Amino acid sequence: MSVVHLLAVLISVLAAAHAGRVLARRLRQPEVIGEITAGLLAGPAVLALFGRTTFDAVLPQAVLGDLKLVGEAGLILFLVGLAHHLQTTARPDRRAVAWVTAGALLIPLLCGTVFAVWIIVFEDTSIRGQASVPAFVLMVAITLSISAVPVMARMITERRMHRSSTGSLTLTSAVVIDTVGWLLLTLALCLSSGSLGGFGHSLLALALAVVCGLAIRAAMLTSAAQRLCERTPRTAAVTLGVAAIGVALSVEHLGMTAIVGAAVVGMAVPKGPTSPWTPVVASVARTGQALVPVFFVVTGVTVFGEQRGSAGWQLFAVAIALGMGGKMAGGYLGARLGGQSAHSSRQIAVLMNTRGLTELIVLQAGLTSGVLTPPLTLVLVVMALLTTAMTEPLLRLLDRRPVVAAPVTLASQAVAQ
Repeated sequence: MSVVHLLAVLISVLAAAHAGRVLARRLRQPEVIGEITAGLLAGPAVLALFGRTTFDAVLPQAVLGDLKLVGEAGLILFLVGLAHHLQTTARPDRRAVAWVTAGALLIPLLCGTVFAVWIIVFEDTSIRGQASVPAFVLMVAITLSISAVPVMARMITERRMHRSSTGSLTLTSAVVIDTVGWLLLTLALCLSSGSLGGFGHSLLALALAVVCGLAIRAAMLTSAAQRLCERTPRTAAVTLGVAAIGVALSVEHLGMTAIVGAAVVGMAVPKGPTSPWTPVVASVARTGQALVPVFFVVTGVTVFGEQRGSAGWQLFAVAIALGMGGKMAGGYLGARLGGQSAHSSRQIAVLMNTRGLTELIVLQAGLTSGVLTPPLTLVLVVMALLTTAMTEPLLRLLDRRPVVAAPVTLASQAVAQ
């Protein structure tokens, strides 16, 4: 009966995600924004309208646990396709990636530190919580510096920027930022528990992911694997999906996020337009994309499922201002220092302000560990949703602006001649 119950809940979740996509299109927002919003609000809406008894009957803990596994599996499969796609697009200049990464990571980390100090100095303990100062400051800094690679990738794909140098540069830098962010998140959780052993486990997990990725790539390059891929692509897709989920969950078990394991597997898949694995990876990614809304529902139930405390409007305003200012200023400055045009730098700055899915994962970890309080988590969730929702309108605004060509100098004329 639990299987039938789980299937019924899955159908309801996918229906809510479809409704969210339809509403997002009508509001001229990316479909993923509708998926996130509908997923986050689905559980709390049932709880508010029908009460705790009905909510527990619709979504008991056993079904919620299975739903969490399905959502995480969908996220892993989607990220395998995303990581593989990054390898098949034109690789951006390493210098540009380094500058954009530095700008969009270090300046937001500084803004996050300022926000944490603001909370410690001006807010009471209901917002601050009882976590140690180093763990709290680092966790809040991470929440303002993280970027949402899955959501960003969906936006870039929907805008058909995925084959442009700007889109490739932004996604590559965001992957690096998120990898560093997950290491810092692990460090923050270790500081909160008083033990640094978990940080060493995370580094071990990263090494394991790389070894598994190399092994998977070697296996895929064999003639037997190539024949399997060409003759029975569905079997190859299932095999790849199972391997990716296994590696990702193993990495997560050792202390690193499953996202890193999924990304390593995706990057290990042989690339190229003639590679027989390309359509297989695309099939895996489509399956994952269809299941990702389940993750939003689980996150919404976790974050909003209980009565939350209250936070003043000033805290919301400061969080949004520092969140937007740090990401956009850092992204723009890093892109300009990396040699990008003013127009491309503005696009990168706006895209870096996307948080969405990855932010929700970080906030859930901080809330579960006790480093973040429920009122502060709510503030940061609102900040994440608003900054992500602003991305598409700001990009449309940039599209209307004329691209100013670089001035023609005497030196450039001489080179042309």
